[in-house]
Amino acid sequence: MAPVLRTIMRAVGAIMAPALQIDKKASMTLRFPVLPVLLVAAAAALLPSTALADTLHAGPGDPAWMHLGANALLWAHIAGGAIGMVTGVVALASRKGQRIHRAAGSVFFLAMFMAYAIGAGVAPFLQAGQRPNFVAGVMALYLLISGAMAARRRDVKSGAPEIIGLITALSITAAGVIFMRMGAASPSGTVDGSPPQAFLLFTIAGAFAAAGELHVLVRKQLSNVSRIARHLWRMCFSLFIASGSFFLGQPQVFPEALRDSALLYVLALAPLPVMLFWLGKVRFDDWRRRRVKAAVGA
Repeated sequence: MAPVLRTIMRAVGAIMAPALQIDKKASMTLRFPVLPVLLVAAAAALLPSTALADTLHAGPGDPAWMHLGANALLWAHIAGGAIGMVTGVVALASRKGQRIHRAAGSVFFLAMFMAYAIGAGVAPFLQAGQRPNFVAGVMALYLLISGAMAARRRDVKSGAPEIIGLITALSITAAGVIFMRMGAASPSGTVDGSPPQAFLLFTIAGAFAAAGELHVLVRKQLSNVSRIARHLWRMCFSLFIASGSFFLGQPQVFPEALRDSALLYVLALAPLPVMLFWLGKVRFDDWRRRRVKAAVGA
């Protein structure tokens, strides 16, 4: 997405440690001033954002209220992205189900919802071509909302949310295919500046999401392991959209020495291997529990 998403990922390094287990009956709760860290990280992340103010602005002859509104939307989008990126890292690194994980996940959802909603909402009204960015914003919102619902709905059954999700996922997939064909047929070889290869993201993510919705609709219900996996991959992929948009889509905010380095690609793609790790761990833990249960039953 063209509008900026900000983060300082190293600011959360001090709060990566999980709660320390003392024994079976007692445990020590790790206390850390999380809120001050997040505020400092967000403030630091927002400092270079003035270089990107031209992505959403009012014209010179527009009234003052339009300038104020455009600036408010821009800064809300940036702040939401910055706080969401930081809290997303905290949620991934903390012990799942613990207080810090739940708190970070809630802040991540609210912050990213604001950032994605603004990005998708204003994209059709910007002067520059924003069709891919609009679809990217819709996809990020869809994955964010459906991923959060999977965590909060302990008993996931087929219903209207899954039908709406299936329609949305299929629409995203279709948009990816259409954009690829448009880019291939365009004299510039792009659609609003994006090459056809970039739209594989829409096609692959949309197809996986659609398969997930069909899985729920056909089976009528999700197991607990499938529910957790649904939550994990959708939230992680939503975070990946933000990290890719920032580290690869806004190179001008980084020093010249970093713009062509592999570091930006590593940071942009980081949510994907983390997602695969947690998905594998969830499946492995479930397999181990079933094996132990079978051994005890025998």
